[in-house]
Amino acid sequence: MDVASGTYYEAWMESEGIPIVRGFGVSDLREVETKPWPRMGGEGAFLQLAGMEGLTGAYVLKLAPGTSTNRGHHLYQVLYHVVEGSGELEVEPWDGGLVQRRSFGSGALFAIPLNATYRLRAGEAGARLLAVTDAPMLMDIFHSAEFLFGDSFAFRDRYDGAADYFTRSRKYLVPGGMVWETNFIEDAKVALLDPEERKGTGVKITHFEMADNSLGGHLAGWPSGRYHKAHYHAGGAVLHILQGEGYSLMWPVEWGMHPYQDGWGDQVVRVDWKPGAVFCPPSKWFHQHFNVGAVEAKQLALRWGSKKHPTGFHLHLSGAKSVEGLAGVFMNVKEGGTLIEYEDEDPAIRQIWEQELAKRGLAAAR
Repeated sequence: MDVASGTYYEAWMESEGIPIVRGFGVSDLREVETKPWPRMGGEGAFLQLAGMEGLTGAYVLKLAPGTSTNRGHHLYQVLYHVVEGSGELEVEPWDGGLVQRRSFGSGALFAIPLNATYRLRAGEAGARLLAVTDAPMLMDIFHSAEFLFGDSFAFRDRYDGAADYFTRSRKYLVPGGMVWETNFIEDAKVALLDPEERKGTGVKITHFEMADNSLGGHLAGWPSGRYHKAHYHAGGAVLHILQGEGYSLMWPVEWGMHPYQDGWGDQVVRVDWKPGAVFCPPSKWFHQHFNVGAVEAKQLALRWGSKKHPTGFHLHLSGAKSVEGLAGVFMNVKEGGTLIEYEDEDPAIRQIWEQELAKRGLAAAR
């Protein structure tokens, strides 16, 4: 592959022969154009969004009714979310035992055990899935697709083939919030979330850890008439809207806490969203999420930031200290964190939001 004009991962994407979607975000994953993908089976399209920055990669996978992907394995971590449709996941244990099968429906969320051989099969209505991976980092380090797809090392500490592998579930509290260890979530849209008002009034967040990976994420929800506090962290977090209507504002930290007041208002990036939307805030860009719909907004974030297996590069790029295990995203920027409290935000932020609510006949919650 010719990598003279970019990274190995970028060249590899081009060589796969499927569409590559670029920009800050995608308005609806269900409308992303896909094309036949010989390596994977089915059809696909890569997402190469501005905030991924070589830290994460993503693709849309489309399977026609009754079809399946090719059997395969790889040395990069991957999380799958079922955007629509249904089907079945097949994973082969290292010892050659019985193949483990788990049916999935719309909204399901699961991780593939690292380097385990697997296949996805679609049901009668077909299936469309979002996958988020750490393939860019591995591709750029080893610059060998043959190695990443061909090595057969068995990560037995991550996958034991036990009958309860896809039904295990436990929650526990850490200073950074509630963590849910599970290898399969049946429907992310209806999963029970935990109060986390450090991020905003009415906000609920549950972090999840899957397949003993360092790539995980969280589920978030917040009521109609509410919005998140602005914060920043490392890039690579792929944010997918599951429910609700709203928008997000993003701007680099160099513009400060008051981008409108300080003359940057016309350059603040706005991403309007509805179910199916995906976007990715760049590293050290403040971003803030606003619910302007009549129902609770729900968001799935697939990202680095594991509580169980933290990575040094992510902690460094997040740009904030950690005090007694409390991540910077929960700390006021005035105290060395990366969060802007409501009382410190640019007055235009709330004004714009209240105007958007008024257009829809709604008012801010009290």
